[in-house]
Amino acid sequence: MRQFEQQILPPGFPSTTVWSYGAVKAPGTVAQGGSFNYPAFTIEANWRQPVRVKWINGLVDKKRNYLPHLLPVDQTLHWANPGGGKGGRDTRPQFAQTPAAYMGPVPMSTHLHGAPGVGDESDGYPEAWFLPKAKNIPNGHVAEGSWYHTFAQQFQNERKVDHHSDEWRPGFSVSEYPNDDRASTMWYHDHTLGMTRLNVYAGPAGFYLLRGGPDDKVYDRRDGRAAVLPGPAPALGDKAGTAYYEIPIVIQDRSFNTDGSLFYPDTREFFDGAGAPYIPETDLSPIWNPEFFGNVMVVNGVAWPYQEVEARRYRLRLLNGCNSRFLLLQFADANVDVWQIGNEGGFLETPIPLRNHPADGIADGTGKVLLAPAERADVIVDFSNLPVGATVQMLNLGPDEPFGGFPTEGSDAATTGQVMEFRVIARRGEDKSTPPPFLQLPSIVHPLGGIVRSLSLNEEMSQFYDGPAAALLGTLEEGQGVTKLWMNDITENPTVGATEVWEIYNFTADAHPIHVHEVRFQVVDRQPLAVDEDGEAVQPAHVIGSPRAPEAWETGYKDTVIAYPGEVTRIRAEFDTPGLFVWHCHIVEHEDNEMMRPYAVGPIPMRLPDDDTKVRAAATSTESLSFEDEYNVEEDPANFELELDHDLYIPLLRNQ
Repeated sequence: MRQFEQQILPPGFPSTTVWSYGAVKAPGTVAQGGSFNYPAFTIEANWRQPVRVKWINGLVDKKRNYLPHLLPVDQTLHWANPGGGKGGRDTRPQFAQTPAAYMGPVPMSTHLHGAPGVGDESDGYPEAWFLPKAKNIPNGHVAEGSWYHTFAQQFQNERKVDHHSDEWRPGFSVSEYPNDDRASTMWYHDHTLGMTRLNVYAGPAGFYLLRGGPDDKVYDRRDGRAAVLPGPAPALGDKAGTAYYEIPIVIQDRSFNTDGSLFYPDTREFFDGAGAPYIPETDLSPIWNPEFFGNVMVVNGVAWPYQEVEARRYRLRLLNGCNSRFLLLQFADANVDVWQIGNEGGFLETPIPLRNHPADGIADGTGKVLLAPAERADVIVDFSNLPVGATVQMLNLGPDEPFGGFPTEGSDAATTGQVMEFRVIARRGEDKSTPPPFLQLPSIVHPLGGIVRSLSLNEEMSQFYDGPAAALLGTLEEGQGVTKLWMNDITENPTVGATEVWEIYNFTADAHPIHVHEVRFQVVDRQPLAVDEDGEAVQPAHVIGSPRAPEAWETGYKDTVIAYPGEVTRIRAEFDTPGLFVWHCHIVEHEDNEMMRPYAVGPIPMRLPDDDTKVRAAATSTESLSFEDEYNVEEDPANFELELDHDLYIPLLRNQ
């Protein structure tokens, strides 16, 4: 991960400083002929061909001094806290008065989102972070998180490490992804404790596409032969002008200062007017905002871009990469046909037609693609009914505020209501892709039974202001939500091989996208709860009415589910991989302030003691290496980021 400049806003506006990942063998930005880009390159992996990635924290300048965060870091949360030393890292520090934003070296820990079967040491655990190998790490700072050394040793013991390049060392970690699950659309992003909202907002995230295997075979219902999906997708080494008919698209909302830099609130007052003083007068964190909604829609790193498309079918892999915003996507022309064929866990059982009638409004989600933060949708979009020269916009009808279900308020039509534009050009040749109604998608096994575990989503209101102080996960005891902090003992501990049904009771006023690491699950149903006059579930909770089946686009396997307010949402998962993982709300502002909990499959792992003296000495080494030398593969074969047994590419769109 490095810092660089990129043109995100339209030409004529300043460039923006961002962070993102790139391959060491291709240094520099894409504009310079390298691989560093926001969003990061897309990794394409093949079924049952493991990929090993070295994640390097390169947030240093050319003199190897650390770079501070681009955004304001709230030190009063339960966060990585590297300045707290060995005893204070990964804690919620106590302050006698309101502290300033943290300006020290930035920790990172990378998570591959949606990848079952990954060992816990490779999952990007929030307390397995590490600082850059800078020469000026301040005294008293610890260079790694509480679990870094335990997972480093575990990786060496369990992952057949036979070369020093695979060992974890100061400034990086190594992850191995077995790629032995269903073909699917995944993504990777930072997951540092208490800082995910800031690190991801700064840029480091990218697609990870798994192809091949029995769950990637699609047939034509008409003759039983292999079907043809729109393609190809972009690939490494493509010639300029190559036509692509499969395009990954990540949609994010951002805000910018007049100098082009990223804007993110530096005070709680931005959210609800709750101003200083904060500590010790109130129970509010001074910088943390419960949610954040940007006013610029950024698609694949470009603000309000356009994409030329032929009058034919395209496959779009859509990802909601926003911090807090739910997207409700629709094409502005009813002549555009849309079919959803997959979600987070790969293909659905059958293609789902999305009736595209823009005049219907937003009373419900019919005919639209609803995506909570972190959710994905694999869709086929047919532009063949549009004439050459036509333009059509992808709209966002989702709200500019927390989503609580339907009906909902719409977005600002002049800004966040517009996502991108498609411009129709003449077809280059025949469209040989199979029409979506004739696609026979892979079958899906639906496990039955399972131990029932009841959990709760809760909100802690401030005692001093009419606003939230934190959002929390918890258990359910005698119908009451019992809140649990990150630091509390593990309460979710499935046995290896167990099937469990998690009942998620939402006692808050908002919908929450709940993500469970390590597993793919199936949505069982949802059921209304008795609510008060404000629409919030009463406690003790009791269900009313009949269970409601999952939406058609939620069938199949998922890793993130929308838990609506005033309802219990049930999911069923099989827990096959032992280890220490997390589950959390993927509104990352919530996740960063206690709406995340560790859980263990099988015996609860024990953290090994580590020797920070050795780590500190290595981290503050003053070797005479330049920035490029440290990451030069020829001079130091231990430093690599990717073993390229697979393709990588960056999906690019054009500025308006």
